[in-house]
This record gives sequence, C-alpha cells and structure tokens, in this order.
Amino acid sequence: MSGERVSASQPTHMGGAYHLGLRQGDLPRYVLLPGDLDRVAKIASMWDSSTPLSRRRQYVSFRGRYKGVDISALSTGIGGPAVSIAVEELARLGVDTMIRVGSCGSVRGDVKVGDLVITKAAVRFDGASSAYTPPGYPASADPVVYLALIEAAETLGVRYHTGLTATFDAFYVAQGRPGYKGYLPRTLRSWVEDMASLNVVNVEMEAATLLTLTNLYGLRGGVVCSVFANRVTDEFGELGEADAIMVANEAVRILEQGELRR
Repeated sequence: MSGERVSASQPTHMGGAYHLGLRQGDLPRYVLLPGDLDRVAKIASMWDSSTPLSRRRQYVSFRGRYKGVDISALSTGIGGPAVSIAVEELARLGVDTMIRVGSCGSVRGDVKVGDLVITKAAVRFDGASSAYTPPGYPASADPVVYLALIEAAETLGVRYHTGLTATFDAFYVAQGRPGYKGYLPRTLRSWVEDMASLNVVNVEMEAATLLTLTNLYGLRGGVVCSVFANRVTDEFGELGEADAIMVANEAVRILEQGELRR
C-alpha cells in the first residue's frame, strides 16, 4: 500500500491517469491509438525520434517527433470499453486529437486485404457508446481529421477507401463468425450481406466508441484501418499495417503544419 488517498469517483495513480500511468505534460495534443500493444513500437519506429513513456495494463505509450511535429501513440487493447477509458484519461491530460490506427474486416468484395479504410462515420453496434449517449447520437469523424487522412493516403499513393464503419463488441458471433461448436444464431447467418446492404465498408470493434466520445467532448477523432479480412471472399492476411501507420503519421503532420489542401 502506498498510502496515497484518492477519490473513488476520480481515481488516480501516483498522481497521474489511473489506467494510463501518464501525467500532465507527458503527451502532446496528437495521439495515435492502435489496439495492438505491439503496434505502438512499430508506429514509433517510423518517427524521427521516440521515447517510451508507460506500460500499464494494455496501455503502452510512446512520445516522439515526426517531421518536426510532436506526436504520441497509445495502445488501447480490444473493444469499446477500453477505448472509452483511454479517451477519458487522454482528454484529462490535454490531448485533443485522437486517430485510431487499427485493423478491420471488409464486407465488400472490392475492398481487398491490405487496402486501407478511412472512416467517415461509424454505425454504433457497440455497447460502450450507448453508456454515454442516446442511440441517435452521431459517431462521425472530425471532418478536418478525415480530410487529412485522405490527403495523406493520396500523397503516399496507398490504396484506400472511405465510408461507413460498423463497430461491434464481439469478434466472433456478433460479426457473423461461427462460435464454439459452430454456434451462430439464424438471425446472423446473412450478416455479411446485411452489413453490405447498409452501405457499410468495413467492420471492427473500436471506431464508434472513439468517434462518439470525441464528438461528445468537443475533441477531434479519426480512424484509419488496414483490411486484414475480406468477409465476402473469405481471404485473410495481416497486410497493410505499415500503410495505415504511415497515413496516420502523415495526417498528423498535415494537421499541425496547416497543409490541408482540400
């Protein structure tokens, strides 16, 4: 026991953010948010300089410089509840621009494994965002961040798509994959077709929570994901990760240096 007395409603850890293990001044305004803990080091390896900050639970963080811009990265782990914690504590630390750098599945045949998807808005099939706002509340990307991600992708010449992202709390059954012993409710057996009929481009597990909360708190949020799975063709491969990282890094530079041309 450290003897530290803190509020149960506003807990802290060693005077800093309770879950992230970070303090005021540790982070610049820009944070990239991969789910995967190992992706944080990959992101930082593309910067001009980097320093590891903290590793607490699933939240691993680095800070650095990219083309003259202060930048940071923090892993969130999987799912909306973990993202909501990250957004809450990052906002308290002064971060105002958060870009998810993730992986996803495509529900369109032309959105191939290794392509990128830049989210315009998310369909809220998650539960975490509903803990904060009513069902009709928008989970939309900040328009300037969205355009910066597109411009970065164009500048880098990577293959990308834009559109609607559907966010789910579960990876298997909720996304139309058979569960243990082949369990799959009849209502989910046409899941891929149902998503496509909603004009959804891709599916994942964090975007809606991030974008709902950044809208709610007056922050800027964006999402770029690499396609690992094509649910139409049943192809799978962990491809496009480096492209997503490069696009996110370059988008931060564009935002900071005011070079958005669109």
